[in-house]
Amino acid sequence: MDEKTFSINDAVSSLWDKLGGWLDAIILKLPNFIVAILVMVVFYFLAKILTNFFKKILLKKINEESIRQMLGKIVFSITLIIGFFIALGVMDLNKVLTSVLAGAGVVGLAIGLALQGTLSNTFSGLLLSFLPKIRIDDFVEAGDHKGYVTEISLRNITIRQTDNEYVIIPNSIFVDNPFTNYSLSERSRVDVSCGVGYESDLQQVEDIVLKIINETFEHREGEAIDFFFTEFGDSSINFVTRFWIDSKKPKPKLAAQHKAIKLIKKNFDEAGINIPFPIRTLDFGKNKLQMASKQEE
Repeated sequence: MDEKTFSINDAVSSLWDKLGGWLDAIILKLPNFIVAILVMVVFYFLAKILTNFFKKILLKKINEESIRQMLGKIVFSITLIIGFFIALGVMDLNKVLTSVLAGAGVVGLAIGLALQGTLSNTFSGLLLSFLPKIRIDDFVEAGDHKGYVTEISLRNITIRQTDNEYVIIPNSIFVDNPFTNYSLSERSRVDVSCGVGYESDLQQVEDIVLKIINETFEHREGEAIDFFFTEFGDSSINFVTRFWIDSKKPKPKLAAQHKAIKLIKKNFDEAGINIPFPIRTLDFGKNKLQMASKQEE
């Protein structure tokens, strides 16, 4: 009975000794702990300031709000993590700091391997956001898809096609393949092809077309109008004319081709110039039919 009572007292005494040691350690570390808290508070407000500053800079570079918000959160998180590590160093928790860094490395590697495709799309989205080669409302062609860019997110780029259907392309696929941005150039060239009858005066045809293009479309210095007869067709002599237009206007090439074709047709009709349609000769085997008729007789 006495030994059991003695053991309990010894255990309680040992516990109090440990608690006393912890209390002494806390008191000794209290100044460092207060400094660590102050470090975290300072870095919290610093993270907010840096985030707002970074967003103002991004506002001039990135049109997509979702990407600006995500990048702001990344800046905020990185700043807080730096403050956390400094706070651990202030409290002399070097072993804990080493363990945290090692664990973060392993976890980061595992996450990177698991989300390889997602991270690839994310980094491609960031790359697209900073590229001056593509912006919201640009008219682009990527593979079989052509339309206006409506959104660039961290995962996908959304294109509104000319038929008003939306196509969503992963960023990594869009970046890794060639694409055409028709909105980069202020001026573009348009080709219009046609054919005239063999009886036509070719010089008259050329003069009429050049006059139409020159009077209808604005041309700047160094922008020549091209006209070339290209081939002797089955029923016509074919030509192509090339001229410049302002590509910043909506649907510029289709509108220019539409206008040029109408004017060429109208002026050719007035000048009596024929635009022939293809002629095909159909052979119904007349001789064979005649031979079959004689055999029946």
